[in-house]
Amino acid sequence: MFFSNMVSLITIFGLLGNITTGLVYLAPAKTFWYIMQRRSTEEFDCLPYVVKLLNGYMWVYYGIVKPNSILVATINGFGAVLELVYVTIFLIFAPPRTRAITATLFGVLDVVFPIGAVLVTQIFCNREMQIDVSGFLSLLFSVATYGSPLSVMKTVVRTKSVEYMPFLLSFILFINGLTWTVYALLTNDWFIGISLCNILET
Repeated sequence: MFFSNMVSLITIFGLLGNITTGLVYLAPAKTFWYIMQRRSTEEFDCLPYVVKLLNGYMWVYYGIVKPNSILVATINGFGAVLELVYVTIFLIFAPPRTRAITATLFGVLDVVFPIGAVLVTQIFCNREMQIDVSGFLSLLFSVATYGSPLSVMKTVVRTKSVEYMPFLLSFILFINGLTWTVYALLTNDWFIGISLCNILET
């Protein structure tokens, strides 16, 4: 009975984590609708979206190589598709210099690095090592993801406007962090747990 209840709790918090993570990925939609209407990225920063895409890739890989982690893989796969759309929109409407920076970051962080990481771990690592390496990379890039919105602060200070500060995203990230922290405790998944401790501290 206890085991059955534990599995039910894991499923419930996994699904809640999927919902809140989905909201995290959907939160920038309003920003990108604004960008498309204005046909300009204005002062918006590409870094949070480039890093979030990389983070999504890594969690998908972790969810695939680790047994019974399909909920981690599916929601981050959904998120990676959305982030790819966001970055594409950014590339289309960014001014030339910003477009060049975004394209470089995208090429290095979202194409070369994840392909290299997957190939190296698949060729040279056993399954346990693949789980550890992908978990560590997911943890590392989660910290970068939830710290990357801080890059927007310089824009807020310079423009003296909070228009470019993603408050909705920050709030949803906090709720998402609480949900996945419970999931991490229930499943003893310390890669998820440690990464979310950093979210809550942020």
